[in-house]
Amino acid sequence: MRNRDLQNVNREALVAEIQKRKTKAEKPQFIFKEFCFKKQVDFFRGKGSRFRNAVCSRRAGKTVGIAADMIDSATSNDEVNLLYITITQQQARAIIWSDLLKIVEEYELECKTDNVRLTITFPNKSKIYIAGAKDRTEIEKFRGWKLMKCYIDECQSFRSYLKELINDIIIPALRDKRGQLYLTGTPGPVKAGIFYDYSQSKNWKAHHWTAFDNPYMHFPPKLNLEEILREERIIRGIDESDPSYIRETFGKWVEDEDALVFKFSKVRNIYNTLPTAGDWNYIIGIDIGYNDSDAIAVIGYNTHHKKVYLVDEHVKNKQNISQLVAVIKEYKDLYNPIRMVMDAGALGKKIQEELRMRHGLNIEAADKTRKVEFIELLNDDLRTERFKAFNNSIFEEDCMLVQWDKDSKIRNPEKPKISDTYHSDICDAVLYAWRECRHYLSEKPTIKPKDGTDAYMKELEAREAEECEERKKDPYAYNLQKLYEEDIKELDNIIDEQ
Repeated sequence: MRNRDLQNVNREALVAEIQKRKTKAEKPQFIFKEFCFKKQVDFFRGKGSRFRNAVCSRRAGKTVGIAADMIDSATSNDEVNLLYITITQQQARAIIWSDLLKIVEEYELECKTDNVRLTITFPNKSKIYIAGAKDRTEIEKFRGWKLMKCYIDECQSFRSYLKELINDIIIPALRDKRGQLYLTGTPGPVKAGIFYDYSQSKNWKAHHWTAFDNPYMHFPPKLNLEEILREERIIRGIDESDPSYIRETFGKWVEDEDALVFKFSKVRNIYNTLPTAGDWNYIIGIDIGYNDSDAIAVIGYNTHHKKVYLVDEHVKNKQNISQLVAVIKEYKDLYNPIRMVMDAGALGKKIQEELRMRHGLNIEAADKTRKVEFIELLNDDLRTERFKAFNNSIFEEDCMLVQWDKDSKIRNPEKPKISDTYHSDICDAVLYAWRECRHYLSEKPTIKPKDGTDAYMKELEAREAEECEERKKDPYAYNLQKLYEEDIKELDNIIDEQ
């Protein structure tokens, strides 16, 4: 090769390299510590325990921080898995998926996104997973995974299985990489639950920040967050002492039982054993889910007690019709209910008809009218201890999670709406069944005294005195009635002998 040709090759290579560097320089670079503010960086990258929790207000930027940390961790490490979990995959999509895609697009990151499975795969074989975990059955799908990092968001909305998810599944999944676990959420209306316990534990690295710490919030000209919040308080008809305002604005745990829809108390409404005397009537309430779980509640009441009892329950996600039928038949055979009712709205009507026609299950449509009024009546039974549930039921847990929509309650106290933050299928099933109960008609049992006791003699004297008075009023009618009773008794004896 001539020197001139060699010079041309070198020149072409040099031009190409210059162009490559120029393009790279023009392309926006994703730098985590520049993208996030200090408290976000401290939470994800600060020194301390591998196990961390963040209790935040609304609009604090925790979700954007999670998205940024996931992408930075995936692009900076080869062949690692990062997992984001919240209650349902549908909720996960709504909460974080758009934030992830925005970063990918804005910084022109090379990756493959799956909008159905909610996964992002990078050229270095690292992968981001977005998932839901609604119940104990669903958490099993993560067993055996190997993770570098896991993020569990909206922890205040998880039931007690959150502890099982963390201890039995996620912590072992992080073991190989000595990975990190992040719990995030907003305070709930009661100081209870797994997230509250972990937020108070010295074994977890605790973090806290609010929307006031978020420098990326944008406001109209001449307005700031304080002024906007003051305006919102006026519109909502509340002041700064309102518990929901304190939780959502300042991220603080404040007791607010008025926010809860169901007034369940572990002190008042738990039973250990069921009454034995008297005849039992059972009613089965069914709430069927499409995106949600199927729920079955078995309510029982006794002819001798003016109380109603939750004696059994079933809650399971992603059941098909055959599985649902099998469970209903099992409960029907076990309890021989006097009625079975279910939510027959929308798709439920078709399912109800199929259960009746094909499976011989006589299930009636649940009465769903005047729901708010009947919730208050159920609450009256809860307050007066006329409703009891077995210990550690799913119903009990969900009663601590289902909340009123605060603003709708202020606008229309007579007809508030239930917040869509957390939906409980078992609470609906219980309400359907409870509406059909007649426990308030039950009578107290008559306790007969033992023969020979003072109480027995007093009762005998009282009965004889009553008969004496009846004889005085109409001797002929009294004697005729006694003869009739004796004849009937004799006839019964003859029938028994035959």
